[in-house]
Amino acid sequence: MFVKAHGGVMQDVEVIEDASAAATALDPVRARLLGELRVPASAAGLAARVGMARQKVNYHLRSLEAHGLVELADERRHGGITERVLQASAQAYVVSPAAVSPSAADPAATADHLSAAYLLALAGRLVREVGSLARRAGSSGGRLPTMTVDTTIGFRSAADRAAFAEDLTAAVLDLAARYHHDDGRPHRLVVAAHPVPEEET
Repeated sequence: MFVKAHGGVMQDVEVIEDASAAATALDPVRARLLGELRVPASAAGLAARVGMARQKVNYHLRSLEAHGLVELADERRHGGITERVLQASAQAYVVSPAAVSPSAADPAATADHLSAAYLLALAGRLVREVGSLARRAGSSGGRLPTMTVDTTIGFRSAADRAAFAEDLTAAVLDLAARYHHDDGRPHRLVVAAHPVPEEET
């Protein structure tokens, strides 16, 4: 995640934590405008691009700007008129479970750690925590230390999958024991596997 600095640099991904901002971003018309504003544009230019009345575009842009989803990129003066050029705050958006709190899934509330519900709760916590930490790191000019491993494995049988899980668990526990220090900065490590959706295969 690239964290935006003051000066109009766009983030790669922004995590939305506010419920009203999420509702605004999920509105079909405003979502389309956000997509178009990956390239900075004035209200007039955007209206021509999407085939909407300028007044209607302005109405939606004010709401997006009020929630921090759109920001001023430039100002152009034409005679006595100042034209505001806006851009989306990010290339893409992810809604945090914090936006629907207190009903957001809690991993601790799911006893079956092999269930899809537990995996979804962990994924939600990951989005919530990393989004919050990245925002804090960005505001202080720092960079959040993260690591990600992403791969695809084709298991021939359930037995192969179970054997892999056993070997992976043993390897992770061994590495954790080797590198863990009680006085070190705690890091979460989540290892998960799920079938690839058919449309992606």
